Amino acid sequence: MSKVLSLHGRGLKLDSRADIEPHLRDIDPAKVEEIHFGGNTIGVEAAEALGEFLQKTQSLKVADFADIFTGRLISEIPQALSSICDALKDKTTLIELNLSDNAFGGRSVDPMVPFLTTNRSFQVFKLNNNGLGPQGGSVIAEALAENARKSKAEGKESQLRRVICGRNRLEDGSAGDWGEAFREHGGLIEIKMPQNGIRMDGIAALVRGISACKNLQSLDLQDNTFGELGSEAMVEVLKSWSSSLETLNLSDCHLTDEGDISQVVDVLSKGSNPKLRVLGLQNNNLDAQSISLLAEGVGQHLPALKRLEIQWNEVEEDDEGVQSLIGSLKKRGGKVILDDEEEEEEEEEEEEEEEKDVKEPDAAKSELDKATDALADILSKVSIK
Repeated sequence: MSKVLSLHGRGLKLDSRADIEPHLRDIDPAKVEEIHFGGNTIGVEAAEALGEFLQKTQSLKVADFADIFTGRLISEIPQALSSICDALKDKTTLIELNLSDNAFGGRSVDPMVPFLTTNRSFQVFKLNNNGLGPQGGSVIAEALAENARKSKAEGKESQLRRVICGRNRLEDGSAGDWGEAFREHGGLIEIKMPQNGIRMDGIAALVRGISACKNLQSLDLQDNTFGELGSEAMVEVLKSWSSSLETLNLSDCHLTDEGDISQVVDVLSKGSNPKLRVLGLQNNNLDAQSISLLAEGVGQHLPALKRLEIQWNEVEEDDEGVQSLIGSLKKRGGKVILDDEEEEEEEEEEEEEEEKDVKEPDAAKSELDKATDALADILSKVSIK
């Protein structure tokens, strides 16, 4: 019996119980460890049947329900989402919940709250590209904070380790609440919040909250606006992760005005985070002075850096600092990204690998099931006299 139930990417329109039950009928929920339903659309009745199936699971680790409401009415989504989330709230084996790429908006966040405040086991929460808005974002952040407080009241530490919540228009209105949530969940090692329209005041509140996560390994705040205030706050907190941070993406963040030296680049160049392996600084008005500082820092204080993105800054490829960076990273087997074409090629390769990772368990499951069926058929013809 397979441990993976996947309908990933099949484009199924599952409206009723009759639509979804054939896909669940021959599956033993007690054995299922992963469920992947992304790329299908699930209605209210089908979600109720799915929720009943989820309640019977005993070993579920991964619940992937990204992109499951395409074409659904805003009135349908909360009911369907409640059936799924309520069925998961008491699952002590659950590690990952993925609800990305669903157009929830601020009106559909409440069904997630019981799960987010009750479940103490999940470690990975993916809520990317959901159109939450500031109000919806605050609801989610407050629920996460309450979860951590309840854990502490029970004498337990939060298990949450990874949060991905990009492209959600969180803005300054919810940034403070997210900062508080991250402060409560001090064990986080990965936070991704790109493209959220968060500006200077919000960034300052957000990163000061994140500074409580002393073992943070990866931080992605791409395409939010730092300005002077946000940059000052980032400079204050970078040393909080001096022994842990490996990936930092601050591309498209307006780290400095044209002609000024970036204070963030300055502190990074002086060795605030010596374990950095990946650094994104594209499109930040960095000029030759900032790049020169970075080049010196890479040689002296950033020995682990292998990937540096600096495209779309105020410096040419033949600049001395750029050439120094290229030489330094090439010697250690690394790479400097200087144009979007290089980045796009790498992103396409990564997407292909991710698709392969999802499809391979299905293929393996199919072959295993065939072999099991064949063996069962042979044994059924054997008689003992």
